[in-house]
Amino acid sequence: MKRNRHGVFSNLKFDLPASVVVFFVALPLCLGIALASGAPLLSGLIAGVVGGIVVGAISKSSLGVSGPAAGLATIVMGAILDLGSFEAFLVAGVLAGVFQIVFGLLRAGKLAMLFPSSVITGMLTGIGIIIFLKQIPHLFGYDADVEGDLAFMQVDGETTFSEFGNAFKFFNLGAIIIAVVSLAILIIWQAKKIQSNKVLRVIPAPLLVVVVGIGLALLFEPIAFLTIGSEHFVNIPIVEGLSDLQNHVKLPSWGYLADSRVWFYAGVIALVASLETLLCVEATDKLDPHYKNTTPTNRELIAQGVGNIVACCIGGIPITQVIVRSSANIHSGGKTKMSAIFHGFLILIAVLIIPFLLNKIPIAALAGVLTLVGYKLAKPSTFVRMWKEGWVQFVPYIATVVVMLFTDLLLGVGIGFVISVVFILIKSHLSSMEIKKTNVEGEHFLQIQLLNNVTFLSKAKLKGQFEMAQEKSRVIIDIRRANYIHPDVISMLEDFEVAALHKKIKYEVLRNPEPAK
Repeated sequence: MKRNRHGVFSNLKFDLPASVVVFFVALPLCLGIALASGAPLLSGLIAGVVGGIVVGAISKSSLGVSGPAAGLATIVMGAILDLGSFEAFLVAGVLAGVFQIVFGLLRAGKLAMLFPSSVITGMLTGIGIIIFLKQIPHLFGYDADVEGDLAFMQVDGETTFSEFGNAFKFFNLGAIIIAVVSLAILIIWQAKKIQSNKVLRVIPAPLLVVVVGIGLALLFEPIAFLTIGSEHFVNIPIVEGLSDLQNHVKLPSWGYLADSRVWFYAGVIALVASLETLLCVEATDKLDPHYKNTTPTNRELIAQGVGNIVACCIGGIPITQVIVRSSANIHSGGKTKMSAIFHGFLILIAVLIIPFLLNKIPIAALAGVLTLVGYKLAKPSTFVRMWKEGWVQFVPYIATVVVMLFTDLLLGVGIGFVISVVFILIKSHLSSMEIKKTNVEGEHFLQIQLLNNVTFLSKAKLKGQFEMAQEKSRVIIDIRRANYIHPDVISMLEDFEVAALHKKIKYEVLRNPEPAK
């Protein structure tokens, strides 16, 4: 099936509903990540708008959606505290964007190709499990931890798992009912009878969830044991139109350009944001169910760089391409980048025009939407498939998942990558030589054939064979099928040639003939 790349507006019937879903997923995340970063709430929403509209317009990723990323929250908070002000931090954010553009021009986007599929799949599964687990307290109406805090060690001192006990102790019955109804709507809306109905299938399920959630919250208001407190609703800062916006927005303080710490944090943000973006681009392309697009990664780095310059110039926190939003876009049927752009406009409209209405949305309803997103990213069938692909695929995969669950995305991916490299070295070592031993008329023969790439890991195995070689035996080293032999191995072969003379071993090396000159 071929995507219409030239007429992006021809897919509006798919992109508009998808943008609504992404909007409802992104809204609490923008606010939560800003809060987790120690930044003004409005800065998260500004980042969401820029990530959707600016990055969406420049990027050539059809399905990727950008916005504030949980992976940067700790770095942002540390930078703000160290620099002493949010305005100083914004300067670092602008410089980080400049660095990302330079990365793109230097064609650093190819780094994404270094990561094996097992690690990328592990990253998707890990994100899915984290999202799923993080929503459980919100489904019970326990909202002490902000939406968007995806770290195992939370900003409130709790952990992902300790929150379960708190949720069971301090649950809200009204929120639980809203969550159950929300999940029921989302599941039922996927049924064939609903999707085959021309009227019902055009109604985005998350939009229906939000409407029903608001209605139930109003219905429960006069009922004491079902009432949902104000802390269980979305909390968007109230901006009285464009004229009032400047009173809430903080701008960069350019005097901090001379501060070396600003440049340091700019470099850190640029590196981390670029790596997260490249990983998410790879994962998003992998998730595409129909088209299997390949996003130009260098162009994506430039788009992200421009986005961070714009976002931080107008008071937003740094952005990356984000797998949570991107996967929600894909699972909601988005076809082109217009869904990402539309979701940015929806956030802008929400902030300027309907903040009062959005503040009536129960967090439990949005938690239902995110729970389903998390499940789709971490389906049990994925574990089964990776297990069947063998331990070389499964071990890096599961290591990535587990480390991500207890630490963060980048460390999980890093550990998975290292394990993959170790497995490659082990496999290369195991297949680097073939050994044949024979005994013909009382004469012992040892033939060692070196294959492919012979690394220093083969030294121990070779040494063992040489030590067992008997006196007056015959040893043949065949290097004709070796593409590369490590200098240490070559040195060992030369040393054995000398030792063979003392043990009266007939030593021979089979080489490819020299090319005629």
